[in-house]
Formats: sequence, C-alpha cells, structure tokens
Amino acid sequence: MSDTQISNEPYWWMAAPPATEETSPLPKLADVAIIGAGYTGLSAAITLSRAGRSVVVLDKLLPGEGASSRNGGITSGNLRLSNSALARRFGQIRADAIVKESKNARDDLYKFIDDEKIDCDFKLVGRFAGALSERQYDALARDSDYLSKTLGIEAFPVPASSMHNHIATELYKGGGVRMDIGGLHPGKLHAAMLRLARAAGAVVIGGTAVQGVVPDGTLHQIATVRGTVRAREVISATNGYTDRSDQWLQRRIVPIRSRIIVTETLPPGLIDQLLPSRMMISDKRKLTYYFRPTPDGSRLLFGGRDGTFSGDPAWPTRHLETEMTRIFPALAGIGLSHSWFGQVAMNRDMMSRIFQKNGIHYATGCCGSGVVWLRWAGIMVANKILGSEIPSSLDFDPPRSIPFFKGTAWFMPAVFAAMKVQDKFSLR
Repeated sequence: MSDTQISNEPYWWMAAPPATEETSPLPKLADVAIIGAGYTGLSAAITLSRAGRSVVVLDKLLPGEGASSRNGGITSGNLRLSNSALARRFGQIRADAIVKESKNARDDLYKFIDDEKIDCDFKLVGRFAGALSERQYDALARDSDYLSKTLGIEAFPVPASSMHNHIATELYKGGGVRMDIGGLHPGKLHAAMLRLARAAGAVVIGGTAVQGVVPDGTLHQIATVRGTVRAREVISATNGYTDRSDQWLQRRIVPIRSRIIVTETLPPGLIDQLLPSRMMISDKRKLTYYFRPTPDGSRLLFGGRDGTFSGDPAWPTRHLETEMTRIFPALAGIGLSHSWFGQVAMNRDMMSRIFQKNGIHYATGCCGSGVVWLRWAGIMVANKILGSEIPSSLDFDPPRSIPFFKGTAWFMPAVFAAMKVQDKFSLR
C-alpha cells in the first residue's frame, strides 16, 4: 500500500458531496412521513408528491450520506439466490415473477434517468462475471441461457479463450456477459433525486434522527430530535442504517460493511489494457468482489465485503488491494486515493422486500444491490399507499428475526474468515 494519504471519504463525493442541510422547519402534519433520505425514501417521495400527497422525509444523516452515495454505481439489481434456489424457496411462479420484476426495475431506472435528463454518467456497457472454476463457468452459462430465453436479455457465456476481449487476467476460467447492466455515478444520481423530490413539493430534512413511531388514532406520531410530526402513513426506508429507534426491524436486518478502494490516476491507456470493453465486473467468489473503471476511465474502483463491524482498521483496505493485484498484477505498486465503506442490509431470505407491520410500510433488505432495487422498492411502496392494484413480487411477509441479534454484526469477522477459506479452495 502506498504511503500517500488515503481519503476515507467516498470518491463520488469529489463531484457530488452530500447536500448541506437546509434549515427547513419541521412540519407538524403530513400525509406521509418517510424515514430515510436515500434512494428508497426519495423515490417514494417523488412518486407520492407528484400524486398530490404532502410528504416529509427525515434522515439522521445528511441526505445521501449513507449507502446511496457510497456504493459502486453498478446497476446490477442482483438476486442473491440462483434461479433454482428461488424456485425451491418461493415456487416457480413466484420465482419467475421476481426475475421478471428485476428486469422491470432495471429498465425503469434507465427510463427515469432518460426521462428526467439526469446527468449521472450512466452508460449501459454490460457486465462480465468471472468464473474461478469450470463448475462456476457452467453455472454462468446456464444463467445466460435462462436470461436470454426467459427475459430476452442479451446474455452469453465467455470461454477463457475469448476472455481477453473483456478483461486481462489469468485468474478467471471464463465467465458470462449480460448486456442489460451498466454503470453510473451514484452521488450524482442521488443529488438529482433530491432535487426532483424537493421540486415536487416534498420537505426533505437531514440531521433529524427519528426516535420512535407510535400510533395516534388514524395518524402516527413520529418523534424526532427536533420535535414531533404527525402523519397518516409512515414509510421506513432505513435499510442498512436501521438503529434502535426501530428495534423490531433491527433484529431482522443485518448491516454489513461493503468497502471500496480507488486507485490513483492510472497511466494513459492502462484501463483499456485491463478492461478492453470497459464493462462492470464481478466474480463468483463468496466474498463478492466487484470492480469497474471510474466514469472518466482514469482509475479503477474495486469493492468487496468488509469483515469488520466497528472502527475503521487498515486491514480491509489492504485485503482489497491484495485481491485487486491478484486479478491485475500490473496494478502492483499503484497507489490508492480513496478507501471507504457503506452499510448494506442483509436478511435471512436474502431478498429485497416490501411489507407492513403495525401500520408502517417497510422497504428494505437490498442485499448489496440497492441502486436498482431500493429505488424500485420506494416506488412500489408509494404505489401501494396510492391504492395501486398492481402487485409486486417483492411484497413478502416480514423477514424472520435473527436469534441473539440486536443490530451489531459481531459475527462478521468469523463469517469473513470462513468465506475467505472457501474462496481459497475456489482458486485451486
């Protein structure tokens, strides 16, 4: 690792820092109160405000300071479960509906960016998923066939002999490409959504932690550090930043740190040597590595799970740097400019979902694919409040609680170590 000082702020904040707080007064009454001003909360706010509802959005951080501006900017809309696992758990009809909705959610994001003329460096470049074994390659080939035949998505396997067209590495044994995934600047996307929400009439207030929600006849009382808001409907959109103000949800959502490093500016032409197609990249390891060029093509962004749950130790950065240079030995000795983490939300079913409990609408559990899923979930919850009769396959029962869990992922170091061992066998 270079001795150069590494910034612990997201690379994205260089061009799109979180908005400074506006001193908006706290409304006393709203049709809908939304807790969380990330992609989910703002998406719901835009939909509801444009439908004529009065909306207040509250966040304990600055709007966008959480995972919405800390992610890799890959429009994956991943499903953690394989097609066969989805069918076993939810039945084939529900599984097919979930996969179809993932396509709809992705397409709707692209339409939103185009319709609203959002400048967020979006490019539909495709994604290459690397296989570390012949077995993984065969699974990617089956997935490509399913996506192509079932959803009409341009998807195809890439044997090792053709892999150089997409990535210059000796680590993978081939892979799979799907062309419906792209890359964008997550900070710029959030900034545009914040502007659109406020333009539609939503009141968005940061630095205002919610302390609890209690029923009050036909309304809810939302207690905050700045006073109380009363609302007819409440949406919880806290995802990986859920805290003790909602202990029921906190026992069901596991916040996992996802860390990203960014190289210093690379020599001219090096990105095109390493990633000739400039696609988004992931691989099939348990620890879930993903990487991509920055939008201007000057640096490499490399992300993966962070096995810590408190503080900000240096070893996760070193670990990612080691994995990055294992894939690209040419990057050995290249300095890093940034290393940061954000919190993604996992649950026992490993599925994004919307549901209701005690009169509160929830949209949560992105499982690391929030750029697509969380914006879409916000729309689905808003439509439900507006009385839409169009069902969503994400409308599940609440996730099951996790025994002995109270919000701190104390078990992550052990989980991280176990996955690391499994990945060592995959590399053989």
